[in-house]
Amino acid sequence: MFIKLIIPFLVIALCLNKTTGQVDYSLYGKILSQNVSPAGQVNYENIVQNQKEELGQFLRDLADVNPENLKKDQQLAYWINAYNAFTIQLIIDHWPVKSIKDIANGEPWDKQWITLHGGTYSLNQIEHDIIRPGFNDPRIHFAVNCAAKSCPPLLNKPYYGDQLDHQLNNQSRLFINNPKYNRLSKKNIEISRLFEWYEKDFDDVIDFINKYSKITIDPEAEIRYKGYNWALNN
Repeated sequence: MFIKLIIPFLVIALCLNKTTGQVDYSLYGKILSQNVSPAGQVNYENIVQNQKEELGQFLRDLADVNPENLKKDQQLAYWINAYNAFTIQLIIDHWPVKSIKDIANGEPWDKQWITLHGGTYSLNQIEHDIIRPGFNDPRIHFAVNCAAKSCPPLLNKPYYGDQLDHQLNNQSRLFINNPKYNRLSKKNIEISRLFEWYEKDFDDVIDFINKYSKITIDPEAEIRYKGYNWALNN
């Protein structure tokens, strides 16, 4: 009986740091640092060949954590990391693919297959039912990664609750000022479709961009939106 009781506690302890109460992302961090470039390109082939079991172990450990026991910033970090890690898992489960839209008849985000703390979720549920309404932070759009070239780059390290504000600000700044994703000038801007799809999240799009842009954009600037490249971010 004692052994049966202690085993679940030990499993949870593997993924929770006793001192800080934060989730242990060390295994996930290793996978990211070894397979994601500074520009966000992902070496899925290497994960498939050499680190598939490690990713699976991290996701199993993550599923044992109850995010409700975490502080607010830690909860958001948990859900962002979960979204990104399960997106990687989705790609390697269907490897080789040229686009995430090659999976599940072009609707991989609606597939319910993610098990976390006794619940089953789709990627869309994590993003649109948990992250967006639960945290009301438009910067998350530059943190969650959909495995496409036009997505904001995948960070090559985990998100952490005690670093989250800095990490989200940095990802927002890097994305907004990268001409691959956004072309900015005072009077005209050509920006990512993310700003069109999630316009309500940003309230005033130009005002939001100006918080991070190196260029001060006129409030009445003409706005155009770039095409979205769904090719895989490898």
